[in-house]
Amino acid sequence: MEYTIVIEQMPRNFSAYALDLPGCVATAATRAEVVREMRNAITLHIESLLEHSEPVPLPSCTAAVVDIVASNS
Repeated sequence: MEYTIVIEQMPRNFSAYALDLPGCVATAATRAEVVREMRNAITLHIESLLEHSEPVPLPSCTAAVVDIVASNS
């Protein structure tokens, strides 16, 4: 399964969260590290849901990057 995560660059590190998995978050010093930490966090989050007989949300969110060119109007 592929879950969409949002990565935010903070003043001193990166943070991320999974849109389809409320409460599933991670922080790390670099972007690559926060992606790796989110992979681990998602795995543990899903394992916990299963252990507690709770439903595992299927991935439903997607993302796109929109490039905006500023114009001098």
